[in-house]
Amino acid sequence: MQRSDEMSVFVNVVREGGFSAAAKVLELTPSAVSKQVSRLEDRLNVRLLNRTTRQLSMTEEGETYFQRATAILADIEEAESLVADRHGSPRGMLRVTSSITFGRHQIVPLMPEFLNAFPDVRLQLSLSDNVVDLVQERFDVAIRVADLNDSSLVARRLAVDRRVVCAAPSYLERYGTPQSPEALRDHNCLVIMNIPSMRDWEFIFGGTTRKTHVEGRFETNSGVAVHEAALDGIGIAQLPAYLVAPDLKAGRLVSFLEDRVAEGKTIYAVYPHTRHLSPKVRAFIDFLVAKLTPIPPWERD
Repeated sequence: MQRSDEMSVFVNVVREGGFSAAAKVLELTPSAVSKQVSRLEDRLNVRLLNRTTRQLSMTEEGETYFQRATAILADIEEAESLVADRHGSPRGMLRVTSSITFGRHQIVPLMPEFLNAFPDVRLQLSLSDNVVDLVQERFDVAIRVADLNDSSLVARRLAVDRRVVCAAPSYLERYGTPQSPEALRDHNCLVIMNIPSMRDWEFIFGGTTRKTHVEGRFETNSGVAVHEAALDGIGIAQLPAYLVAPDLKAGRLVSFLEDRVAEGKTIYAVYPHTRHLSPKVRAFIDFLVAKLTPIPPWERD
């Protein structure tokens, strides 16, 4: 077996969290995966994994090997992709990660058209609100709603995450519509628990941005749950326009304080710096840019 094959098996065991899970990805038996890792450890004369009946954990040497092996495998995949695709259409596995809400409501609906346009591309979309390391986790592209500080990533602007303060008509009929950010303190605001910044909504005061602290009787760790609670008339929410645009058009939610809400963060497609951008990544990013810029679909009439 080639050394790169042993690397791939080990990396998949770590990434998938066990021999059985890695075996499914690699289409091997768990015993074959275990033997290959043991063979790798014997060849290196070092233990890479601590094995117990309940879990696997990397040794210090294992962590070092995992970091280098991940980078090496990424380079191999890039080199093969460049050669294979130089005279053809984009092809191969494309691994993309996005936040749960944006991915579900904006990326997933676009994927049938993308896959039809590029039949030789296989798409693996991971939806998670955790910020992953693209190189370590071997993702090709990440869709991020954030201020970017990582200089190791290349970013393409897609849209602005415009925030909307809104509530169901039933709530506003019972309690009235706040006429100022300060008035929100007297209302039941829906907040994300365990994230202090989600209790501080940003508004424009005299040309400057300031935060208004809000509280409420319903807290959750899910933006989807906040959305549902707002639709049910439980309270006032601050939600992204890309999520609530259909509800606003249908009258299920009503927005207010539009001229006072601060501008949201930028939505980017980001990918690691590479010497040569693979055709499949370029095709995917160009596709998103064409679909979401200059005016994203949720902002169109």
